[in-house]
Amino acid sequence: MQHEFTIATRGQGLYEFTREVRGWLAEAGGQDGLLTLFVRHTSCSLLIQENADPEVQTDLQAYFSRLVPPSSDPSMAYLRHTYEGPDDMPAHIKAAMMPVSLSIPVSGGVPVLGTWQGVYLFEHRDAPHQRRVAAHLG
Repeated sequence: MQHEFTIATRGQGLYEFTREVRGWLAEAGGQDGLLTLFVRHTSCSLLIQENADPEVQTDLQAYFSRLVPPSSDPSMAYLRHTYEGPDDMPAHIKAAMMPVSLSIPVSGGVPVLGTWQGVYLFEHRDAPHQRRVAAHLG
């Protein structure tokens, strides 16, 4: 069974879509299996992360922004792929460092996540985007 989620972003940050995943799995009829999620873009990532304290998302974004600053930062002067803006190549680097796919067990139509775990798209670009995440339940 397959599906595609569309996640509207408003710039860099983590966008939780656990509720949408749970809803689709419930519609699938309570199946058991393995859910695979795959983001169809090269400048964002997928994460399973804490969803109880929003400071976790803020701190993650701050950490990766510090680790990989915009190409306009003097420390990034070696970058050549800069024609799409100072956030583009750093977004590709971040996406290369983090997962672009996730595997989540499903039991009785419910994702087997920990108490404080949520499914997130991590947007690495500054501009808003419509991100597509392919889902396969097998």
